[in-house]
Amino acid sequence: MTQPSLPQPQLEPTGITLEQYMAYTPEKLELWNGFYDYGGQDFTGFHLAVLTNMGLRAAVREVPLVLLLEAIQEVVSQNPKLDLNNEIGSAMLDRLNRGLEELNAVADYLSE
Repeated sequence: MTQPSLPQPQLEPTGITLEQYMAYTPEKLELWNGFYDYGGQDFTGFHLAVLTNMGLRAAVREVPLVLLLEAIQEVVSQNPKLDLNNEIGSAMLDRLNRGLEELNAVADYLSE
C-alpha cells in the first residue's frame, strides 16, 4: 500500500482524508525530553495535518512575527537559486534581505 499524499496546509482550515489520518496520525503520542515522539516516527505528515486543520492564518497568529520572518529568511536564503556566484541569484538574495529588513522593522513596531 502506498502512502497517501502529505496534507497541504492552506490559508483557511481544511480537512484531511481518512487515508491521511490513518497514515500520519500516531496511534499514541509520547513526550520525550519535551518533544512529541513515537518510536522515531517521522512526524512531518502529522504536523502538516495539524496545520491543514488549523489553517495557516490561525497558525501565524500564534507565533511572534519576528520568529516567522527569521524562519522565512533562513529557509529561503538556503535555496540554491540564490547563489552568490550567480548575478540574478545574488540580486534576488539582496532583494530578499532588504524586504525582510523592512518587514522586521514593522514586526518590531507591532510588538512594542
